[in-house]
Amino acid sequence: MKKGLILEGGAMRGLFTCGVIDSLMKENIEFDGAIGVSAGAVFGCNYKSQQIGRALRYNTRFCKDKRYCSFKSLLKTGDLYGAEFCYQDLPFKLDIFDTDTFEKNPMEFWIVATDIESGKACYHKCTTGKDEDMDWFRASASMPIASRPVEIGGKAYLDGGCADSVPLAFFESIGYDRNVVVLTQPKGYRKKKSRKTKLLVRLLSKYPAIAEDLKDRCETYNRLMTEIEKKAAAGEILVIYPPEALNIGSVEKNPDELRRVYRIGEETAAENMAAIKEFLQI
Repeated sequence: MKKGLILEGGAMRGLFTCGVIDSLMKENIEFDGAIGVSAGAVFGCNYKSQQIGRALRYNTRFCKDKRYCSFKSLLKTGDLYGAEFCYQDLPFKLDIFDTDTFEKNPMEFWIVATDIESGKACYHKCTTGKDEDMDWFRASASMPIASRPVEIGGKAYLDGGCADSVPLAFFESIGYDRNVVVLTQPKGYRKKKSRKTKLLVRLLSKYPAIAEDLKDRCETYNRLMTEIEKKAAAGEILVIYPPEALNIGSVEKNPDELRRVYRIGEETAAENMAAIKEFLQI
């Protein structure tokens, strides 16, 4: 049996995920590997570094800091979330990311990014939490329009959620057969096409493969949710959902709102803890 943890993105809905995974770490629940998309990657990496509370701590501390996230940063650098601050100053100076523990922990940690030329998902196993791994974290969380593409090894990447919002199929393909999936929308949620999506597609005309991903994302995501629900009903996977819509935006400047969503994650994990342990045969 190979136990996996799969973490959906969702910008600041990811604080729900933080509450869930911190609760799992407090219970000393170990996985053979985890994979995160976007916020699921940049927050979820703290599982491998075993840093309970870190993601909540730095988000509440810096959410009002213009260096962390601001439209000034977007206009000045092309990144809504400041690249240098978020991926250099914060993890290596201000709230230290424990790369030693990350590297020594045998648990695998994968992230998903989207190749802007092909529009296909790329899966990278992070081993050190430094250097190129940090570029992959940034790429996975680089939302189209709100971020510049991230160049790694001669290719450019954007948000992993463009191509693979919940990488369950990938994890199954590499041998993970006992998977816990943490989603950031409530059970039964389905995406709806909106004018915002149509506008994004037009704005991304110079990245046609990404534009095509976003144009089809509602149908792709909804099919995936149907498949996940079927697998959960059959007992093949265990899914942790928020009990209701989290109602938090992609950019949240109120620390109390971040704590609110985090607490929902904690409470949901507590309610499901016995089922999680039974599913993982702990």
